[in-house]
This record gives sequence, structure tokens and C-alpha cells, in this order.
Amino acid sequence: MSPTGATPYASRGRRSRVLRWVFLALLVVPMVEIAVIIAVGRTIGGWPTFILLLLESLLGAVIVRREGGRSWVALRDALRSGRMPSRQLADAALVLVGGTLLLTPGFVTDAVGFFVILPFTRPITRRWLEAAVARRLLGPLGDWPGAPGPGGPGGGAGPSPGQGGAPPDVIQGEVVDD
Repeated sequence: MSPTGATPYASRGRRSRVLRWVFLALLVVPMVEIAVIIAVGRTIGGWPTFILLLLESLLGAVIVRREGGRSWVALRDALRSGRMPSRQLADAALVLVGGTLLLTPGFVTDAVGFFVILPFTRPITRRWLEAAVARRLLGPLGDWPGAPGPGGPGGGAGPSPGQGGAPPDVIQGEVVDD
């Protein structure tokens, strides 16, 4: 049994919930994309809509190539200097997701893809990603001061009474090279 008292089978409910959301997204997103493409086509015409979609894809490919290269160089530099490459890994993952969305034909997925991949909006999506990962990995421990979320920076003062979200043990020390 896990510390929270849940059995290993408790994740099945969460998994089916995620699968339901994925199924719903795979059903709804194409319908929304088709509706938006038709609306744009009625407004500016069929060929201009096609050309606009093609130009978005080409621009997306250029940006993905540039930002992917930048992310790779930053990741390599962090690893060479011995730093933890968490930001660089998050950026690389966001470039991958944004590139995938930009490859999907449509205006809505392209808008989301550009938002995820552009260097001036990526920090926003990186914060969302970090908060989601922290919430998923830390669970009830994620509500201690310093963690992203309600008790973290910009959030509340810490764990609420009765939640039991104590901060992890911190051991002060000094690294001595022999």
C-alpha cells in the first residue's frame, strides 16, 4: 500500500479518466479545426485559406528548427557544466509538443503550437508544465513552501491545517573535495 492508503489499483480510475479526455480531445479538436477552416474559407476564400495554412506550416517548420537547435545547445551546455538541465529539458519537450501541433493542419492547433514554441511565450507554458509535473509527482507533498502551487511562490503561506503536507527534510552540509 502507498503512504496515502491507496492501492495500486487506484490508478486505474485516473487512467480511465485520462483516456476519456484523450478520446474527447481526438473527437472534438478535428471538428473545431474543420469548423474554423470552413469559417476562414468562407471569409477569405478557399485558395487563400489553403495558402495561409501552408504558410503557417512553413513558418512553424522554420521556428521549430531554430528553437529546437537552441534547446539542444542549451541542454548540451547545461550537461557540460554539470548543472541540472531541468529548464532545458522542459524547453525541449515544449518545442517537441509545439512542433507536433504545428504539423497538425489547422488554425487552432497552429495557434496553440506557436504559443508553446515561441521564445517569449514558452516561459508561461513552462510554468504550467512545471506545476503539472509537480502536482503529479509530489501529490500531497507538493503544497509546501517553495513548491509550485498554492503553497509555493505567489501562493498561500504553506500547507493548510490538517493537510499534512510537511516540507521535505533539508540537511545543511558542505561538499569537500579530497
